[in-house]
Amino acid sequence: MKIADIETYLVYSGGHRAGMIGGKNWLFVKVETDEGIHGWGEAYTQLNRDKTIEGHVHEMKRYLIGRDPFNIKHFTQMVYNDFAGRRGSMELYCALSGIEQALWDIVGKKLGVPVYKLLGGACRQRIRVYANGWYGGADTPEQYAEMATAVVKRGFSALKFDPFPGPWRLYVDRKDEQLAVDRVGAVREAVGDEVDLLIEVHRRLAPSHAIRVGQMMEEFKPFWYEEPVPAENVPALAEVRERVNIPVVTGETLYTKAAFREVFERRAADIINPDVCNCGGILELKEIAAMAEPYYVAVSPHNYNSTSIGLAATVQVAACLPNFIITEYFVNFAEVSDAISVNPMKVENGYIAIPDTPGLGLELNEEALRQHPYFQAPKRALREYYDEGP
Repeated sequence: MKIADIETYLVYSGGHRAGMIGGKNWLFVKVETDEGIHGWGEAYTQLNRDKTIEGHVHEMKRYLIGRDPFNIKHFTQMVYNDFAGRRGSMELYCALSGIEQALWDIVGKKLGVPVYKLLGGACRQRIRVYANGWYGGADTPEQYAEMATAVVKRGFSALKFDPFPGPWRLYVDRKDEQLAVDRVGAVREAVGDEVDLLIEVHRRLAPSHAIRVGQMMEEFKPFWYEEPVPAENVPALAEVRERVNIPVVTGETLYTKAAFREVFERRAADIINPDVCNCGGILELKEIAAMAEPYYVAVSPHNYNSTSIGLAATVQVAACLPNFIITEYFVNFAEVSDAISVNPMKVENGYIAIPDTPGLGLELNEEALRQHPYFQAPKRALREYYDEGP
């Protein structure tokens, strides 16, 4: 069997709010073989950078045509060592991840087994998910509380949200700190103690702010405190972990095993959240999780991707990780994801059953993909120097 062609589809998600930078096109990768078997993958995307990631896929394609899709590990090593000259980037690893998933999908289909059975087999029967993307448009603590209650009524027992206002800046006003705390408090009061609250900070704060706010939030018993400081400064993250009594998370902007080494060595995090669509793919995520095991670090894969292929790849890896605890599900992506999927994944009472169909266990409808074409988002109102505070 040889790789015959690679196609890409940039698909508009239908819009996205909820504390993010706004807008999301998904990038799906279809790898075809000379035997008629194809595989699907998904590359992580970011607003204004999605087409550059797609460009990377097509450049890699030139070096993949004619290769054996079973040689997945050699493919990823070749891309880093030879194609990229050992110079990594987000765009490179996103493109690599999407292709890598598609290769696993092909292998699973060829052998007639789900991917997780090729990675050591199942450690569980179902995958717990937390809801994200549910708080778009919320402003006041009361609005956050009302929207959180609605999501819990849908069966989710864990909610993630970013309670901080304004653009991402290292140094913030005390009023912004208090508003974030008030929003968390309001959600906790509304949903009760049985629902897990996962607090997202998006790498925005300096340690002094992250520590103070984290300590103020401790009384609400958050499940975790995600990326309180910039991910590239691991000692700063370790400082926050030492002084805040909430489990600390990092990993969504760290790519490949090498980026996680210092996190483990410095015991800077309790939980890591690598993303299968940007960390290097399915095997790389599994290997990162294996690195975490002897450090007693749990794994909660990030999934700011569709709830179709990206989620399906995540589920396959999560099924075989002993240290897996929970993964991400964007509720506002489900409608379009289901519309483009032949056999959509379903959440029941906060869990997804592990599929037993070959490959990733999910197929896309190419005609449906074409009905949701790429959307060029309007130019954002990014700050000028005179907009910044003291």
